[in-house]
Amino acid sequence: MTNKDLANVIFPNITKTVEDYEKEYPKRNLEEGAKVTRFAPSPTGFMHLGGLFGALIDFTLARESNGIFYLRSEDTDQARSVEGAEKLIMDTLKYYNMMPDEYEFEGKIAGNYGPYVQSERKEIYHAFIKHLIEIGRAYPCFCTTDELSEMRENQEAMKVRTGYHGRFARCSRLSVDEAIEKIKNGEKYVIRFRSNGDFENKFEFDDLRQGKLFLNENDIDEVIMKSETMLPTYHFAHVVDDHLMRTTHVVRGEEWLPSAPKHIQMFEAFGFEAPKYIHTPLIVKKEGESIRKLSKRKDPEATMSFYFENGYPALAVIESLMTIINSNYEEWHTANPDKMFTDFEVTAEKMSTSGALYDLMKLDDISKNIISKMSKEEVYSESYKWAKKYSEKLTKLIESDPEYYKAILNIERQQEKPRKDIAKYSDIENLIWYMYDEEFNNKEIIYEWKNITDINEIRNILKVYMDKYFTLDKENWFNNVKLMCDELGYASNMKEYKKNPDSFKGNVADISTVLRVALTSKSMTPDLCEIMNILGVDKIKERYNKICK
Repeated sequence: MTNKDLANVIFPNITKTVEDYEKEYPKRNLEEGAKVTRFAPSPTGFMHLGGLFGALIDFTLARESNGIFYLRSEDTDQARSVEGAEKLIMDTLKYYNMMPDEYEFEGKIAGNYGPYVQSERKEIYHAFIKHLIEIGRAYPCFCTTDELSEMRENQEAMKVRTGYHGRFARCSRLSVDEAIEKIKNGEKYVIRFRSNGDFENKFEFDDLRQGKLFLNENDIDEVIMKSETMLPTYHFAHVVDDHLMRTTHVVRGEEWLPSAPKHIQMFEAFGFEAPKYIHTPLIVKKEGESIRKLSKRKDPEATMSFYFENGYPALAVIESLMTIINSNYEEWHTANPDKMFTDFEVTAEKMSTSGALYDLMKLDDISKNIISKMSKEEVYSESYKWAKKYSEKLTKLIESDPEYYKAILNIERQQEKPRKDIAKYSDIENLIWYMYDEEFNNKEIIYEWKNITDINEIRNILKVYMDKYFTLDKENWFNNVKLMCDELGYASNMKEYKKNPDSFKGNVADISTVLRVALTSKSMTPDLCEIMNILGVDKIKERYNKICK
C-alpha cells in the first residue's frame, strides 16, 4: 500500500484538494504594498493588554497601507474555551474603534475568506493534512501518554534534547501497512508532521523587528492533529489559515520566536511563501529598581477589564500603547496634535529591542490631556455611560440634575489652558462630591486648613468677606479679596510679601485658601469663583455660616 492509501483510510470523506482551496481563496485584489493582518486570539481567557497591543499594531499596519485587518478566532483548544470570551473580544475591539474588516460573530459573516472561526474549518485542515500524508510529510503516531513520558525521562537521563525527533520518533518508522493495521484495530493516534530538519544546522530568518536572525532548524515531528477532536494544533492551523486568508504580516509576541522554525518548515512543505513576521517585545513594568514582565496574575492593569472599570477613555489607552509601539510616536504626535494615531506610520524597526515599558502614570497624563480637550457634553455622555455600569452614586448625582453636572464639568474647560485633573471617569466622583449638598451635609467633613488654622481667625475672615466683600462677579472677585487682605493685615501683593513676610499676617493666597476650604473642604480645587457661581449665594452663605457659628 502507498501513502495515498493511508491518507484515504484516515480521511475517507475528504475529496477536495489543496489545489481546490487555492482556487476558492485566491490572492486578494489589493493595491501594491497593502498589508493583510489578523488579530487571532484564542477564546481561552479574557482580553488582556498584550492582546490589544498586538491588535493595535495589526490595525494600524492595515489602515496605513489601505490593506485588510481581519479577526480570526483560534478556538481549536476547545477544552480551555471560556464562555463569553469571543463576545468580550469583539466588544473590546468595538470600544477601541478597531473593528475588523472581516470577521464572523454571532451568526454574521463579513468577508470572503472565512470561516473566520477555526473549529469551523476542520474539513480544510483535513484536506491539507491529507496532502501531507500523501507526500510523506505527515504520519499517524500511536504513542500513548505513558510511552511519551517514559521517552522524555529516558532523554533526560541520557542528557539529550527532549522531544519527538530523530531516533526517538518511533512511529515515523512504521510502514504504511503497519499504520493502516493499527488504525483498523482502533488504536488511538495523532497526526505528526514529518520534519526533515537538522537541529545542528542554522537557517536565516528575517524578523521585521529584530532583523536577520540565524535559528536552528526544526527537527521535532510536531503534532498537527489531535485525536480527540480531530482538530489541528495552533502550529499547523495558523500556517493553513494565514496562507489561504492571504495574510502578509503576522504580528505576535517574541515568545513565539522559538516556534518560527517549525512554522517556516510547514510553509515550505506545501511550497507556500511564508508571511512576514514581526515578533513584538514583551510588555514590561518597572517595580522599584527592577523591570519585569507585566503579569496577568499579579498586575490588574494587565487585563482590559481594569481600563473599563476605571473609566479610561478608549483613545487614552490607544495613545499610551502607541508610545511603546514606536519610539518616535510621541515626537510625531507633538508635531501633529490634530492628527489621529491611524495617520502615523508604524515601523517594526522602531519597536523596542528589549521590553516595551508600560507606565500607568504616563497613561494618566495622556488621559488627562485627552479629557481636558473634550467638551462638557462629551465628558457628560462618556462619564454617564461609565457610571451607569460601574458607579451607582455618580449615576444618581448626574441624574439629579444633568445640567448642573455639566456646569461642574465645564469649570476651567473652555479656555486656552483647560483643567487637567480628570484622568479617568472613576476620578470624577471624588473631585465633585462637595458640589452636592446631600454629599457635603451628610458626611463628616475634614477641612484641609493650611497656613491659617486658628478657627477664630478663619471665622473673622469669613464674616468680613460676607459682610463687605462678597461678590460673584468674576471681574471683581479677586480684587475684592485683595481689598479684604489690606483691611485684615494680609499682603495683597505677593512680591511685597516675599520682600517683607514679617510685616504681614499672611498673603492673598492664604485668604483665598480659607475661602476655598470653608466652601469645599479642599485646599486644591478648580477656579473658586466658578465654583461659587455654580453653588449660588444661598449655599455659600449656609456653608460659611456653619463654620462661623
